[in-house]
Amino acid sequence: MPELPDIELYVKRIAERVVGRQLVRIAVWSPFALRTYSPAVDAFSGLTVNQVSRLGKRIVLECSGEHFLMIHLMIAGRFQWSDGPEELSRPKSKDVLLSLQFDSGNLNLVERSKKKRASLHLYSSREDLFTQDRRGINIFEATESEFVKKVKEENRTLKRALTDPTKFDGIGNAYSDEILFHARLSPVKLTSSLSDLEIMRLRMACRSTLEIWRTKLLEEISGFPQPRQITAFRPDFATHGKFGQPCPECGNPIQRIVYAENETNYCARCQNEGRLLADRGLSRLLRSDWPKTLEELLGE
Repeated sequence: MPELPDIELYVKRIAERVVGRQLVRIAVWSPFALRTYSPAVDAFSGLTVNQVSRLGKRIVLECSGEHFLMIHLMIAGRFQWSDGPEELSRPKSKDVLLSLQFDSGNLNLVERSKKKRASLHLYSSREDLFTQDRRGINIFEATESEFVKKVKEENRTLKRALTDPTKFDGIGNAYSDEILFHARLSPVKLTSSLSDLEIMRLRMACRSTLEIWRTKLLEEISGFPQPRQITAFRPDFATHGKFGQPCPECGNPIQRIVYAENETNYCARCQNEGRLLADRGLSRLLRSDWPKTLEELLGE
């Protein structure tokens, strides 16, 4: 799922192409992509785009007359841009869910997945749009006390707390792994057990990790990003998607916990004092044979 650095890259590159331009037409090719019924898509024809922003992990196009398009990419949704003007025609691929035709080009929402989850929501007032605000804090704007309050308001594992959109704005599965690695904190450590020093380390890791990556993506992807460039598996990540590969700090193999569609990656040595975390599936299968430490895993 695209997260804050990826979303901000999309916001900037879309804004460069459509702010001040006229939205000619919205073409919805998959009926399941449109999740609202009022206002109608025709109400947006001829409007000018005034601003492109984000609301959590969703991208918002603000049009004249206080009309808003909100697009949620979910896990596999991506954008494609083609310079125009170019008349819209029904695409041959079912992966193209909808198209926004501007006088400067076309913006397509594509989803190369059997489960089509990406969606478009249309609103005719700012109040209606803000009903979708999950109210997680912006990690760059929140004060130290606001951060501490969010961390401590519920007793949850750090991984779940960081990826909760009602607590933190824009952090998902991939960057939470990177943040926790740089903070040297276990993903299953409970928020209630954090010391003041650990909370400060976590805050610093959140800000530095996300800032590094949003700057890096903006510098590396100067044009409109191709779908393959928006990914949760980057070669220079420290832990996420690196199961079995050496930790960049200590050299021990990166470990993982798999749950449903999500995978948590961590370094047992750097983040958990060499102890392995139980994977629900494998630890139940192996029971007493499940290793408890890196030494047992590596046969040392």
